[in-house]
Amino acid sequence: MKKEVVVIGGGIVGLSCAYSMHKLGHKVCVIEKSDGTNGTSFGNAGLISAFKKAPLSCPGVVLDTLKLMLKNQAPLKFHFGLNLKLYQWILKFMKSANAKSTHRTMALFERYGWLSIDIYHQMLKDGMDFWYKEDGLLMIYTLEESFEKKIKTCDNSGAYKILNVKETKEYMPIVNDNICGSVLLTENAHVDPGEVMRSLQEYLQNVGVEFLYNEEVVDFEFKNNLIDGVITHKEKIQAEKIILATGANPALIKKTKNDFLMMGAKGYSITFKMPEELKPKTSSLFADIFMAMTPRRDTVRITSKLELNTNNALIDKEQIANMKKNLAAFTQPFEMKDAIEWCGFRPLTPNDIPYLGYDKRYKNLIHATGLGWLGITFGPAIGKIIANLSQDGANEKNADIMLFSAFFRD
Repeated sequence: MKKEVVVIGGGIVGLSCAYSMHKLGHKVCVIEKSDGTNGTSFGNAGLISAFKKAPLSCPGVVLDTLKLMLKNQAPLKFHFGLNLKLYQWILKFMKSANAKSTHRTMALFERYGWLSIDIYHQMLKDGMDFWYKEDGLLMIYTLEESFEKKIKTCDNSGAYKILNVKETKEYMPIVNDNICGSVLLTENAHVDPGEVMRSLQEYLQNVGVEFLYNEEVVDFEFKNNLIDGVITHKEKIQAEKIILATGANPALIKKTKNDFLMMGAKGYSITFKMPEELKPKTSSLFADIFMAMTPRRDTVRITSKLELNTNNALIDKEQIANMKKNLAAFTQPFEMKDAIEWCGFRPLTPNDIPYLGYDKRYKNLIHATGLGWLGITFGPAIGKIIANLSQDGANEKNADIMLFSAFFRD
């Protein structure tokens, strides 16, 4: 029997698409190759960081990254080799690091950040239970130059709160005197991504969304300008509409005769318990070394590092040690109790703009990928955009696709 909507991928984007498609009355089936308990979305920092914060590719980032490389503090690590896409990605990243592109991207971030927050509110109203706090994002600066640069962007709108070292310690008791100060971006929020994922899975199952876990999609069958069959390692599935939200793995994208300018960026996190009196009072980001530190219900998580052009799925102990070393330079000594180390791959575009929209060849295929480190921030918004697009029937009829899709961005 042909299914109405098949979502391939059970991460935050796939589940958000399923959520919004169900809200429109569609019968949805989610296919996920794992058991759905520990994918990339689970390892996210949990930041909903859409407001007043620049994308990765922004003015000065190239020089700043080179300086941090000399200190062994750079957030990006490139595994150079014979991969043309890596060099194309780097070139596009550098070209995007300009004021005009950054201004446009930040405006889009705010537009879709508010949409995500509205949907998180709706999820909570629907009875989901997850850690959710709207208490801002504390941007901590360790270089005077970057702190002064950020202060110049602040206004009196209430979206910013400039803090000296002493005031920063009220929000972040663990920092030492090596920091320069901080800026609290008051509009941002944070969640526990694991709780979000589990709550969303449970809700969708309870309302009748079908889940096929431990079932990997390996190929497609095509007929004319449609995908006639989704081939898993178990069966052939037919669907009226297919949403491809598989994240960093390019294999299925290539089977649709596409090759997006997107890299699987390997990121790391450490989740642990720490003394209550030293825990952050809100989510924070050490801006100059790109390390997030996020309080959760019972634990704290730090996330950092993005490795490009590697397929090694194992945890690199050197990267973990480097994260701890970089954090220790700006914090008081403390013990990470019951530490859980994690790594995973994120689908990262060079300008933080995702690939969203109907496929140019196959009329029943919609793409939803490329959010990189911003999956939790924009996942719910993307789900809503894709659901609306499915009703519109064409990319050009949907303003959000025209604004926020890499298909329509230079």
